[in-house]
Amino acid sequence: MPTTVDLAALRRHAVARSLFTPTTLLKAVERLGGFVQADPLRAPARAQDLTLRHRVKGYQAGDLERRYPRLPLQEDFFINYGFVTPALRALMHPRTAYRQWDKPRWQLANAVLAEVERLGEAHPAEVDAALGHGPVKNWFGGNSRLSTELLDGLHYRGHLDVVRRDSGTRVYRLAAPFEPHPDPQAAMDALADVVIQKYAPLPAGSLSTLISMLASGARQWQDLRKTTLARAKARLAHARVDGVDWYWPADEDPARGWRIPAQVRLLAPFDPVVWDRRRFELLWGWAYRFEAYTPAAKRVRGHYALPLLWRDEVIGWANASVKGGSLNVDCGYVTGRAPREAGFKGALEEECGRMAEFLGVARA
Repeated sequence: MPTTVDLAALRRHAVARSLFTPTTLLKAVERLGGFVQADPLRAPARAQDLTLRHRVKGYQAGDLERRYPRLPLQEDFFINYGFVTPALRALMHPRTAYRQWDKPRWQLANAVLAEVERLGEAHPAEVDAALGHGPVKNWFGGNSRLSTELLDGLHYRGHLDVVRRDSGTRVYRLAAPFEPHPDPQAAMDALADVVIQKYAPLPAGSLSTLISMLASGARQWQDLRKTTLARAKARLAHARVDGVDWYWPADEDPARGWRIPAQVRLLAPFDPVVWDRRRFELLWGWAYRFEAYTPAAKRVRGHYALPLLWRDEVIGWANASVKGGSLNVDCGYVTGRAPREAGFKGALEEECGRMAEFLGVARA
């Protein structure tokens, strides 16, 4: 247990443990707990790519999708949708879904499974053409194909794997059956360790929220959430800082003197460093909000504002776009102006250069 932990130590700990020395793609995913959150928006790149570029040597936008068919990773739902390792996926399946299917629905689903088996690798359009299920109302009030809805549900339930994507659309194959975990509490403890590894140090409220969110990936064990939270708190290191209880892995020491390089990083809105908005406000003293789905007139910082990290301080945000084959970056700052300290301007230009290289475009 460290002798002195303050907010500055927690900030350094949060940044240093997550932004580790770049490594291989698979090792980076494993260091992130075995899970990388995905998002379809590309502004200027998808969230998974923006997350991995800081942690994978020589990473280029789209590398994960291009390499996915050859990687031992799977698309699946954890606390959010994303990419998971086989070990993490096995902890969550066989999974119980929130919406139970009745016998007629399962008859339709089994027809979809039979068609996927016949095709080997199945695009939703092929399944729909073969079965002619027609349109249905989806959960947000629009229209979708029943075959697509059934494929999504079968994938969530662990009956299908995603082989690849064709122009963004998931292509499926039958998944190998999952064996039930012999010890549900041990499985929930392991799932809790994944979110702790990915997002620590965590204030108590965020730890509780994350444990509750595990029910999205392992709904069959949702009654174990309270016990899982208590067990997590018992095995984690803990300190009370400015009236807030914080938790982190017992073998880590936030006060050890983490080295933070004099570097600027433009982070994805879902990067582990900034993902937890409660923790963000406690560590950096201002509220960051993801505004892509906010009406344009009500946006404060931009459609896809990237948190701007300077050393261990998130001091502002940047909106990045590619126009005419060149990267444009427009920055805003919490204080209303850029830092005047030596090194910041050059560090920002270096980060913009890295972003342009990652995107494969010129720097405006």
